[in-house]
Amino acid sequence: MADRFSGVHWMLATPFHEDESIDSASIGNLVDKAVSSGCEGMVCLGVTGEAARLTDRERYHVVEAVIQRAQGLPVTVGTTAGSTAAAIDRSKEAQKLGAAAIMVSPPPMGKPSPDAVFKHYSMLADAIDIPIVVQDYPSTSGVHMSPDFIARLSNGIPTVEYLKLEDPPTPPKISAIRKLVGDDMPIFGGLGGMFLLEELARGSVGAMTGFAYPEVLVDICRQMAEGDRTKAEELFTHCLQLMVFEFQEGIGVGIRKYALQSRGFIKNSKVRHPGPNPNNETKGEFHRLVEAAGLGSL
Repeated sequence: MADRFSGVHWMLATPFHEDESIDSASIGNLVDKAVSSGCEGMVCLGVTGEAARLTDRERYHVVEAVIQRAQGLPVTVGTTAGSTAAAIDRSKEAQKLGAAAIMVSPPPMGKPSPDAVFKHYSMLADAIDIPIVVQDYPSTSGVHMSPDFIARLSNGIPTVEYLKLEDPPTPPKISAIRKLVGDDMPIFGGLGGMFLLEELARGSVGAMTGFAYPEVLVDICRQMAEGDRTKAEELFTHCLQLMVFEFQEGIGVGIRKYALQSRGFIKNSKVRHPGPNPNNETKGEFHRLVEAAGLGSL
């Protein structure tokens, strides 16, 4: 692609009806929100999108629905799988449907080998013609990638163009990677936006995360790009407690979907079984934090 990704690429949830079937109308609402919020792109079928709980037919439907509604914004599709063959198949399908890039985490390995991980991405790159976003999220993949190894991927596989960094502490790792690759591999933060300000200060180009208030993320990135760190820090600090609350391990997707439902973007906050859904106490805590952050009118 001629233009490199930057800014906020919103991670889309996958909305379900009460019977756990996919809610296509609500998918459209989420895509429209990404566009109207000023996002530079969007990502579907990530962890936020409950990709591991979808059938292959459902995955196809979600990707098709998002790309058809995206109004020209680039759509990155998560194609992580348990094997290289499956990841290749999913990635080819995403490319055929019009994805601008794919996002891939290393497959689970009993004893991760750097050479095996490198070969995974190399084989994937040989099979497709669109950029690869490497997702560095060891808490879900079980694979730890050092800055040196990430530089090896960037230098050795031309279509490995981007990194979504979710291996905390992220700011020092950004600095370490940039010392090795410079600007050759744009880095995006994730983790609910909890470290966004420091990541931008260290040289990240934006965020790929699903925080339910994408316009906040867009404003922070814009203010930092304009050199107004004081204003960015004020907004970030104001919303940080809500970001942390929404990204709670185990129940974060449920809280995020409840937030999206509360904002009127999805009809049902159902997380597909066996994923947990927030109880009434958690919902009450969410609303208190929204008001404290001054976001109740959004």
